[in-house]
Amino acid sequence: MAVIQIQNVRISGISAAIPNNRTSNRELKNLSEESIDLLIQTTGISSRRIAPITLSTADMCLAAAEKLLNELKWNRDEIEILILVTQTPNQPIPGSSMLLQEQLGLPKSCMAMDLNQGCAGYVYGLSTIMSLMSGSKLKKGLLLVGDTITHLLDEMDQSTVPIFSDAGTATALEFTVDASDAVFNLQTDGKGYEAIQQKRGQAMRMNGHEVFHFGLKEVVPNVLRTLEVGNMAVEEIDHFIFHQANLLLNESIRKKLKIPSEKVPYTLNEFGNTSCATIPLTIVKSLGREVLADEKTCLLSGFGVGLSWGSGIVRLSDCICPELIEM
Repeated sequence: MAVIQIQNVRISGISAAIPNNRTSNRELKNLSEESIDLLIQTTGISSRRIAPITLSTADMCLAAAEKLLNELKWNRDEIEILILVTQTPNQPIPGSSMLLQEQLGLPKSCMAMDLNQGCAGYVYGLSTIMSLMSGSKLKKGLLLVGDTITHLLDEMDQSTVPIFSDAGTATALEFTVDASDAVFNLQTDGKGYEAIQQKRGQAMRMNGHEVFHFGLKEVVPNVLRTLEVGNMAVEEIDHFIFHQANLLLNESIRKKLKIPSEKVPYTLNEFGNTSCATIPLTIVKSLGREVLADEKTCLLSGFGVGLSWGSGIVRLSDCICPELIEM
């Protein structure tokens, strides 16, 4: 397992942006009322946020970053690294991180890079930027994470359309010797790459049964190993923020780990599965006031496309989470 232990980097703030276009699963076509009831019950998703074709992942990440930087009152010349995690960039070449570096007014001394990651993208991205900042003592960094997955869907595909939504997020990090240690545990199994896949020129397809069984098999031992490396017990974690895959899978994982329900926040009902943005979006929406007022030890766990999965333990305190942006 790729176990990474990181020192001297803290999360200073998290923000999120979503489309203002809300779609209800009650309005799904070609499904009976009974089928819709069952779908909402098992997925936990009542409504979704759908970005118009004119609203990109970069647009939402830019809005989230602008609001967060203004709230933090950061000197942008001190930002030395920007990482964008997305599967839906504005274009294949160049990477959208370069566009965002310019739009945010960051200095030319700031490195910028794109990571192609999905459901585990926030955990992968957070471990990457924190590792680079810790190892090189980079002063400040921005992690932008988001997707417009709905732009890749076939509107007639009932295995994907009722599930996915769009969002963009920004996480601000800074190097400080006072920061609590973080630990990450990342894994990959490329044999399952076809479970969630979008081939060139085609709509995205998902084998829901395969993804469900993968999650049941792999997430629990990954979380337990992360706790072991962090020398922590379930009882010592204030919040477990899981990728918002679907309610049936997430609740199965929660029960296997014997986590009290009050420790596991959900945003599925209102926002659906926003791919790599689900974890930061859930923190902003459900825990914003808590992580500003008190220190909270959080275990983050993402899992899905790749197949890839990973968990991380981070401590959030004095963490600025502006109100959710609607675009």
